[in-house]
Amino acid sequence: MNFGFTEEQEMLRAEVRKFLDEKCPMLEVRRIAESDLGYCPELWKEMAELGWLGLVIPESCGGVELGWIDLVVLLEEIGRSLLPSPILGSTLAALAIIENGSREQQERWLPAIAQGESLFSVALVERSDQLGPEGVALEGRRQGDVTLLTGEKWFVPDAAVATHFVLSYRSGENPEDVGLAVIESGAAGLEAEALSCIDSTKCLGKIALDGVRVDDDALLRGASDGGAAGWSAVSRLLDCAAAAVVAEAIGAAEAAHALTVEYAKQRVQFGSLIGRFQGVKHPLAEMYVDIESFKSILYYAAWCLDENPEEAPQYVSMAKAYASDAFTRIGVDCVELHGAQGYTWEYDSQLYLKRSKWVKAMFGDSDHHYERVTTLGGL
Repeated sequence: MNFGFTEEQEMLRAEVRKFLDEKCPMLEVRRIAESDLGYCPELWKEMAELGWLGLVIPESCGGVELGWIDLVVLLEEIGRSLLPSPILGSTLAALAIIENGSREQQERWLPAIAQGESLFSVALVERSDQLGPEGVALEGRRQGDVTLLTGEKWFVPDAAVATHFVLSYRSGENPEDVGLAVIESGAAGLEAEALSCIDSTKCLGKIALDGVRVDDDALLRGASDGGAAGWSAVSRLLDCAAAAVVAEAIGAAEAAHALTVEYAKQRVQFGSLIGRFQGVKHPLAEMYVDIESFKSILYYAAWCLDENPEEAPQYVSMAKAYASDAFTRIGVDCVELHGAQGYTWEYDSQLYLKRSKWVKAMFGDSDHHYERVTTLGGL
């Protein structure tokens, strides 16, 4: 049995790599990251035309209708380039609507996502940063035929520029009573604010809601008739988010490793290339082993998200836990192996270190996911 990528997937990788090398080299990455929007609208439009924004969206709604393995290929290359773009939140929002929206809701929102006309994001985490049902405190109170949302969501990808949010809210008193709703950024009572982030290529923010009105046709019902999507739907979306973060981490970690290997082949110290020293060779070899390890786990987790959903949570958490710790070590080691200059703004190694810090905290750190692995394993 062939466990490798298909010819079509390798072609997708090559096309993404060629596009990003031409359109978004590191100088352009730095320019976009320092801009007010934090992404390039022209580049975003081109990404939509290439089908990237609709990669997992059904063809009937203007998408390409591919699977999670294909999405991992795309996100790896985006992570390799440290591309500043809202594709993470946009893709997760599309997945939420695909899996929990009615046919009418899919036809209403998915074409605009695929075409890049609307910029969706997800708001799943609150200030407590708890990723279980107890972490959802945003109140959803019924008033007549509408739901009023009051509370805050934190660490929202691209909160300041998003046009729509898919957010989780508390729909009842029981722990599992959690729903998903789609709201527009211009809704009365909603305020979005950008937050400072260690990684300038990633934009995070918070949204505050004060009695925001949500009509029933903007609630994602899930599989239950007349009810909210339920915690299982939110948990699944958090798994998708963690898997997507690890996919980007693979590309970024490989790029950091390649950058450092190339530097070790050129830097001369004590009359010899530093790549000949055991103190340099061994850390680089350990980086490679770590990357290949969490990459393999993530590939299986991505397959499970499509083909074996029951096993997906455990393997997603294994991948996220491993990547959170390993990529942080890789980021630090790459900077150290560049010497003192590795910390300077002019060198790219510090950008990968900052990305590793973003990866570590986003959608659950290693402690959360290792604990989840043991729980799911029955320990």
